Amino acid sequence: MGILSILLWTPAAGVLLLTLTPGQNIQLIRYIANLFTTIAFLLVCWLLSIYNAHDADLQFNEYFPLNPKLGSAYALGIDGLSMPMLVLATLLTSIALLASFTVSSSVKGYHICILLLEFGMLGVFLAQDWALFYIFWEVTLIPLFFLIGRWGGKRRHTASLNFVLYTMGGSIFMLISLLAISQYDLEHGGSLMSSMHQAAQDMPRVEQVLVLLGFVIGFGVKMPIFPLHGWLPLAHVEAPSPVSILLSGILLKMGAYGLIRAVVMLPEAALLLQPLLVFLGLFGMLYGGLLAWRQSDLKAMVAYSSVSHMGIVLLGIATLNEAGITGAVLQMSAHGLIAGALFLLVGLLYERTHTRNIQDYSSLIRVMPRFTLFMTLTLLAAMGLPGSVGFVAELHTLIGGFSLFSSVGMGLGLMVFFSISILIGAAYALRTISLLFAGPVKSSMQQLEDLRTPELLAAGILVAGIVLFGLLPAPLLDLSAATISQMNGLISQRIL
Repeated sequence: MGILSILLWTPAAGVLLLTLTPGQNIQLIRYIANLFTTIAFLLVCWLLSIYNAHDADLQFNEYFPLNPKLGSAYALGIDGLSMPMLVLATLLTSIALLASFTVSSSVKGYHICILLLEFGMLGVFLAQDWALFYIFWEVTLIPLFFLIGRWGGKRRHTASLNFVLYTMGGSIFMLISLLAISQYDLEHGGSLMSSMHQAAQDMPRVEQVLVLLGFVIGFGVKMPIFPLHGWLPLAHVEAPSPVSILLSGILLKMGAYGLIRAVVMLPEAALLLQPLLVFLGLFGMLYGGLLAWRQSDLKAMVAYSSVSHMGIVLLGIATLNEAGITGAVLQMSAHGLIAGALFLLVGLLYERTHTRNIQDYSSLIRVMPRFTLFMTLTLLAAMGLPGSVGFVAELHTLIGGFSLFSSVGMGLGLMVFFSISILIGAAYALRTISLLFAGPVKSSMQQLEDLRTPELLAAGILVAGIVLFGLLPAPLLDLSAATISQMNGLISQRIL
């Protein structure tokens, strides 16, 4: 068994051990779940240390045929696109469990669902076979349905049902696109992922466009992009805060990850759909930012800000050039850290006050200085302040978009809309900082406890990543540079 299989099946082994553990032994259940998520994170750290960032090809490949006639296989591998997502997935899962000590009902079932969710997420980023990818994609639906529906807020049943229906609806379009490609010659011995790339070149142009539209809908629901985002605000508001960390920090990136793979596979169709994708990206940035600005519920604000931030990812992908795709991949990592930190901090504040209405707070800096520091830094990063990882990602996306559209006289228009979305992001971030931390201290907020040591550790790791990668982005850029350059070469060969 290779290192990737060991990593993939570590959370599954934790699920198996938890099923054999008595439900009354809550401390042991928490210990086992945290142990296995920590092991998975350490395995990814070791993998990161031996990963060759200068090699654009897949590394640590594992291949075992499952259905030779179809060409499907148990095929695993990593490259510069999947490596940062693996780090993010295991890190945020560990942090989500650190933030789950307040869960007191059905503790065993909760931790089983978290580990099963991590298993599905790792499978999506490790799979190098479209059939295997689709299986792991669907696996993530099961634990999320129960995590939202069982441990969520008052409207949890509606939220979980909306999430499943939206995602399953999108998955149908994705499956249709996969089946459309599989009708072509796939019988050679490579994995289904590589053979589908080759088969896509033989498809008629109209069929390529229809197939890519299916992928855009399927992955766009999960990203989410406008107008496929309807499930997101309710799911975020009703989900437990640790689940919101995973939902926003990782699950949205699965959609962007799949869309990048699809665009590289069908670049000619992507070129034809480029105006639509650019419009959806820019509109999503403005739309999400405006709705975030209007929210009084802190979790709803962060949820709509995710729509805006993922619009930046879509815009970067739509540029079809190296700078834009680099910005999209950076934004995926940046948003994972920023959204994870925001949902963690909002959840910790809600546990102390039992309100998410921003109007109920005032001058928290006097009673919660450590919370104030972390929340302020994260909100400033969310608005793309220089010195944060969000700024580096947005800058690359803007450069990629401007270099593309300046040649056709649209560069100025792109900069205007992009700049407006950044200003809107600054407006809701500064508004939140002002309402939370300025003004007189309300009597109901005078006895609030500041961040405890485990909470300080969890928040500190995320905020440190936001600041360090903002000041020293080279390691994060180098991790994906070779793979992105190879992807850009494949796209250029087909569309130039």
